[in-house]
Amino acid sequence: QVQLVESGGGLVQAGDSLRLSCAASGRTLSSYTMGWFRQAPGKEREFVATTWSLRRTYYADSVKGRSTISRDNAKNTVYLQLNSLRPEDTAVYYCAASVAAAGMVVDRRRYDYWGQGTQVTVSS
Repeated sequence: QVQLVESGGGLVQAGDSLRLSCAASGRTLSSYTMGWFRQAPGKEREFVATTWSLRRTYYADSVKGRSTISRDNAKNTVYLQLNSLRPEDTAVYYCAASVAAAGMVVDRRRYDYWGQGTQVTVSS
């Protein structure tokens, strides 16, 4: 079992930055594909970013160029740096771990473990 706990969300103004953290316990994340998703009120949960072996990364077009996903294997933690935040970035952000995947995963159905989410609210 893997337990994921997100933190770092909050209320910010447009143009600000946030760094979200996802701390894991139970297993080492270094070999897993990790992802960040977000869900705004009334909308489906959508892919934001993912990282897999050799620290490869892939981003949704909506955040590309404004965000960075990274991992610190020593701390068993994955991060999502969000810059130049916009009101449309407002959502609950979730991290997730895919045990079986060996590469890039954007489909939320392929993730096995999820955190409880952290709220990001961007005011205009």
